[in-house]
Amino acid sequence: MAQRAGNYAGEACMLYATLMDMSRALQHNLLGSGAALRELVKEAEYAPSRAEHIACLGVSGSFSHEAVQRLYPHAEPLFFDNFAAIFAAVADGRADLGVLPVENSSAGSVSEVYDLILRYRFYIVAAETLHIHNCLAAAQECPVSDIRLAYSHPQPLAQCSNFIAQHHLQTVPCSATAAAAQKVAIERNPGTAAICSASAAEEYGLHILARDIQNNADNCTRFIAISRHLFIPEGANKISLCFSLPHRTGTLHGVLARFSAAGLNLTKIESRPIPGKNFEYDFYLDFTGNVHESHTLNLIAALSDELPRFSFLGNYREQE
Repeated sequence: MAQRAGNYAGEACMLYATLMDMSRALQHNLLGSGAALRELVKEAEYAPSRAEHIACLGVSGSFSHEAVQRLYPHAEPLFFDNFAAIFAAVADGRADLGVLPVENSSAGSVSEVYDLILRYRFYIVAAETLHIHNCLAAAQECPVSDIRLAYSHPQPLAQCSNFIAQHHLQTVPCSATAAAAQKVAIERNPGTAAICSASAAEEYGLHILARDIQNNADNCTRFIAISRHLFIPEGANKISLCFSLPHRTGTLHGVLARFSAAGLNLTKIESRPIPGKNFEYDFYLDFTGNVHESHTLNLIAALSDELPRFSFLGNYREQE
């Protein structure tokens, strides 16, 4: 076929490969593929049986704490100083859920969290986008020019890189923005400040020296809630999957084309290395949809039978 197509060999191969992919998809629908996934979705509850203890990053006043308060206002936050500890707390039952940042509009993806999602394969059961307003806060009132050193989490340090460069600040990474504010409040060293939220500055009695110091005025961070158990709330509008692909030309295109054919809008694709395997990757996908719509369920059920290392990571309501 490629020889007969001449200069259009690549286009011809892609056309026939796409036709074969669509044909396989129709066959899967007729055969009712993905029985295990269909049963999982059928048995899913609308809300968690418990959401009393929520693991999150930092200390009281952190952006993660704010996300917990927005998503689960009546829950008790459990604070941890790293992302791996949050997943471990959910895994061993110390926390009913975990809330973590996954993406910032300025600094990009939080790669460590995506690695942990792909390692643990917990369900994503909620998402929330917060507008992030970073400020520079110190224990004493003083001009910004007096500050030489700033503490913060690596993500806000990246989000405020222009301000940091403009004022020639040295930076020291901390586990969370509120932990940085707490450290500055305790040590009270002249010339030292925290890059944190206004609420964290207020919580630890700091003076705000400069507000909205982030590079992007519309600075947002997307947070997710993870769970050992699947539940699908009413009005769920976002689906997350992960899978790997065979090493063949056009395999990723073939999968993505099926989302397009089903009229589903992809909102995120992230590739992460598979531990212990050289140059092999898991793909993480977000797209809009609801698994109770037949065309959506048929697609992911088919993919669950076809793709290596496939996991359905949840169908949840994205709040903004």
